[in-house]
Amino acid sequence: MEEPLYFEDLQIGDCWTSDEREISGDDVADFAVLTGDHDPLHTDQLIRGDSPFGQPVVHGLLGLGVMAGLSSARPTVATLALVSIQDWKFEAPIFFGDVVHVVTTVAELASHGRRAGRVTWRRQLVNQKNRVVQQGTFVTLVAARARAKTTSVSASSSQATAE
Repeated sequence: MEEPLYFEDLQIGDCWTSDEREISGDDVADFAVLTGDHDPLHTDQLIRGDSPFGQPVVHGLLGLGVMAGLSSARPTVATLALVSIQDWKFEAPIFFGDVVHVVTTVAELASHGRRAGRVTWRRQLVNQKNRVVQQGTFVTLVAARARAKTTSVSASSSQATAE
């Protein structure tokens, strides 16, 4: 696993593109079972073939979850906490078989004490046609290097004491 980025490593405007992932009918079925969301938009209409979108659609929150997973590796960051999701928009439906990726951009940076920073990320979930299907902002707390040094010194001291 690559070394995580810390708050000091980030600059406004930094941008990353995630790996791609296909969203399948099995993903939708598993999500429905996991969440209990068996809305006819994702189930019964598929059997009858009368989706208002002309084909089966993925749960919007499944798209949000996939986006969170894909963006956790690009970039790899020393995240301490998710603070909020703001202004999330479901711009277009995601269809079974769509291949999506995430574009993540640093929008704002603010200190949050001496050992962390508050980062506002602009995130877009983009399909294989290069259409933005979801977008909004995530706000996270990211560790500063000072926190990482303190944590590693504490761990080393604990190991030495245990020996």
